[in-house]
Amino acid sequence: MTLGLVQDLKTAAGILNACRELLVPGAIRSLADRTLERPLSVVYQGRLLNDPHHPYQGRYEGDEDTRRKPAYHNGTGWTWLFPSFCEAYVMVYPETGKAAAAAWLSSAMLLLNGGCVGHMPEIVDGDFPHAQRGCDAQAWGISEWIRVRVKLNEG
Repeated sequence: MTLGLVQDLKTAAGILNACRELLVPGAIRSLADRTLERPLSVVYQGRLLNDPHHPYQGRYEGDEDTRRKPAYHNGTGWTWLFPSFCEAYVMVYPETGKAAAAAWLSSAMLLLNGGCVGHMPEIVDGDFPHAQRGCDAQAWGISEWIRVRVKLNEG
């Protein structure tokens, strides 16, 4: 939506509303913690690594190939995508969205003041307490947060 690829506001609103359950403080999860109607299998070297009807993995930990890689796209929260969600919300709801977007964006202060102070981690666990994982100081996480924060303050 922030790139203008979704022109229809009703469609954009539907996408945003569907994504709200993915929000965690300072990040947006890659997959919701819910049962799927259509299976999504994660297989490594012929071995099934997940429950295909509930592929969500809320913690990014353990062995690289069999635990962390599958979790990366199946529940991990990404900091760099989170500000774009906030920006898109204001674009779709220009009259009322700014306050909500600013509040969501402010939830990232927990990340900015923890771990590598003044920086954003690459990812966080999808499960509470959303522990910081991956790179402690991810450039595109903080740069996106600053870009959208400035944009919200200007408008």
